[in-house]
Amino acid sequence: MTPGGLGQVETQRVVLFSGDDPLVLESGATLAPVEVAYETYGELNADRSNAVFVCHALTGDAHAAGHHGDPARRGWWDRLIGPGRPIDTDRFFVIAPNLLGGCQGTTGPSDLDPATGRRRGLEFPMFSVRDLVTVHRRLLEHLGIERLHAAIGGSLGGMQALQWAIDDPQAMERCVPICASARLSAMNIAFSTVAREAIMRDPGFQGGAYHESGWGPNIGLAVARMMAHITYLSEDSFAHKFGRARRIEGAEPGLGPDFEVEHYLHHQGASFLERFDALSYLYLTRTMDYFEPFEEPGARDRLRGNSTRFLAVSFTSDWRFSAEHSAHIVRELHAGGCDARHVDIASPWGHDSFLLDVPEYHELVGSFLTA
Repeated sequence: MTPGGLGQVETQRVVLFSGDDPLVLESGATLAPVEVAYETYGELNADRSNAVFVCHALTGDAHAAGHHGDPARRGWWDRLIGPGRPIDTDRFFVIAPNLLGGCQGTTGPSDLDPATGRRRGLEFPMFSVRDLVTVHRRLLEHLGIERLHAAIGGSLGGMQALQWAIDDPQAMERCVPICASARLSAMNIAFSTVAREAIMRDPGFQGGAYHESGWGPNIGLAVARMMAHITYLSEDSFAHKFGRARRIEGAEPGLGPDFEVEHYLHHQGASFLERFDALSYLYLTRTMDYFEPFEEPGARDRLRGNSTRFLAVSFTSDWRFSAEHSAHIVRELHAGGCDARHVDIASPWGHDSFLLDVPEYHELVGSFLTA
């Protein structure tokens, strides 16, 4: 890791929508109150022009950089954010919120409904990527920032940044969707379908009302995470990390975990249960399925005159959101007359490359943000 990491940081919380001023979702449903957890790094300059908004991926949260007391446990994008790093906190004021529907401090389906005193569960309304952005924009208003220097995010985070830039041509100078998609393939939807079915068919799901019972769909959620994690890596990365190594070489064959890759996936599933909620997983994966910003009526017309500069980044070994997904984004932006380019970076680590130390990627992002 490059030097210059942030020290201890704190998560802040703010109620952005209330009963008198509810969040009106794209569907017409309303939601209140809406609380948002977020972190900021760096200092806002005098003319409030140096803000970089970080949108997180499916299972991320507001803790993107620094640490909460243990320097060994750092934020999920700590490699990119900090003094002298690609998102340079000596230069930029960085904002990283937990998104709507999450389970790390921002209002989601697992939270109590103050009107009933019960968990919202499956009564929580469905929401779109545009609704996620609506909450982000309200957070900017709360912080007194009118225009972003950039919005950036990986995977679902890139979808949020893209939707924002399409809907509001004056919102930002630069937009960086990384490993993102503007239209999930049938295979992507299929993977998410199996993950949701694993959760909902677990007897512990209990129709989404599991919080009050003391047991939940832990098996289904762990299996969903194990399967998803396979799609975040590449065959080369699995071969490099594990090959066919066994925990105990020469042990008698059996049905339990034997190969190191099996133990790794079991660990991923178990650790996921400690930090994520099944309902958030259901809602957020479904939100991704329906995302099609360029298929909306008048989408290209809305792009005319958009001065945002776009950089779409993909990685050669990412088979979940392959380079074609980023190329599709750029083709559509070009059709609308936008300044956009696509860079496909060599990396053996699959979809997770956007979280890792890939020097060309770091240099590209840092250069784009400062050019």
